[in-house]
Amino acid sequence: MASIGWIGLGHMGGPMTANLVAAGHTVRGFDLSEEALAAAVGHGVTAAGSIAQAIEGAEVVFTMLPKGEHAKAVYLGEGGILETVGTDVLLVDSSTIDIESAQALHDAAAAHGNRFVDAPVSGGISGAEAGTLTFMVGGHDDAVRDASAYIEPMAGNIIPTGAATTGQAAKICNNLMLFINLASTSEGAVLADRLGLDRKVFWDIASVSSGDSWALRTWYPLPGVVPTAASNNDFAPTFTTELAHKDINLALSAARQTGTPLVLAEQVSSMFETLVQDGKKGLDCSAIVQLVDGTHQPGAATPATTTGGAA
Repeated sequence: MASIGWIGLGHMGGPMTANLVAAGHTVRGFDLSEEALAAAVGHGVTAAGSIAQAIEGAEVVFTMLPKGEHAKAVYLGEGGILETVGTDVLLVDSSTIDIESAQALHDAAAAHGNRFVDAPVSGGISGAEAGTLTFMVGGHDDAVRDASAYIEPMAGNIIPTGAATTGQAAKICNNLMLFINLASTSEGAVLADRLGLDRKVFWDIASVSSGDSWALRTWYPLPGVVPTAASNNDFAPTFTTELAHKDINLALSAARQTGTPLVLAEQVSSMFETLVQDGKKGLDCSAIVQLVDGTHQPGAATPATTTGGAA
């Protein structure tokens, strides 16, 4: 069993570390959120008071952070990972970040003498809790192989993607498809509702027909159909609108750099941006349906926005 350092214990990192502990690994974790750190400790993680403490004596270090700027700060900043980590420690970043930041981390790790892989995940909070995430792992073959052994307790699928940053490339493209599917599912669901179709009957048809998608089967945006859907719980987040907006914009940034027109992605990004600006960034991303059914009118700030609270 390994000694693992972990930075980032939020909605994904928390349950992921719980699965590592359940598999017998020793996990020392750090997060700026005291609440997140306490929750992880409740699942067997040893709390650390700093990045340096979290990675002390670790054989492998995982990071799960919101954005590229956070990942670069944790690896490259003062008191960061590369300032104190030994060169024999394998580094695994499971954040979803931009290609440029991922390449910068690969380059900096290599210059320091460490092996590094970019290993973002798909499957959401439910997959993190169940240990069924799909990991997309980019980097040198030996690093990918060794990282996969540590990843196994958290994963349903571990897929080597190729050279450095290809894990991030796969994740960006996958999420691009997911959010377009979510928007189209929202439109189809609302139209079917208004045409008088029973919601469950329509879902039964679409889920075995050409309208099928993971978004339809897991995040159906109308309540009373799919048990795992946030629509059953007033859009309490499984994956926030803010993160969805961030992720689809990673695809748009990559599209601009490669000269790839993403017309549908531009539209879906605009819809998420409306929700974020109107104070709904903390709702589940399937709240995009509110722009289709008219529950939310663009420009109408929520009470949480006007009072400064979280949506």
